[in-house]
Amino acid sequence: MQYKATSPEDYINQVPEDRQQALAKLRKTIADHLPEGFEEGIQYGMIGYYVPHRKYPNGYHCDPKQPLPFMSFASQKNSINLYHSGLYAVPEIHAWFINEYPKHCKRKLDMGKSCVRFKKPDDIPYDLIAELCKKLTVEEWINIYETNIKKT
Repeated sequence: MQYKATSPEDYINQVPEDRQQALAKLRKTIADHLPEGFEEGIQYGMIGYYVPHRKYPNGYHCDPKQPLPFMSFASQKNSINLYHSGLYAVPEIHAWFINEYPKHCKRKLDMGKSCVRFKKPDDIPYDLIAELCKKLTVEEWINIYETNIKKT
């Protein structure tokens, strides 16, 4: 589902009421644990965390006018989805997450390349997401992007 939000607060206010508390808690979890240097805003119709142009002037290779994306989350029709570029780009982080997930959640992991889907808001493993947030600094993400992703 696409929301025409202008801020993270606006986005959360537009989602179904039964998801608002979970999204607000997810937002706080990310804000409290993401390393310094990432910025929060609306990117690609979701609440996003990205490397601002002042830190990485080249921006995103697909659209240099966009800051370099890193992490985001969205309320979709059947789930709340968390997107984390490190899960896609760093095999060690991907393996760590898959190994840790069952320790934090009773349900089977529903995951794409960089997307983790939570069918029920009560299933969101906030402690695990907090740890995931700490895995990469802005500088590390830029380096990974420059060496791996931008080449492709």
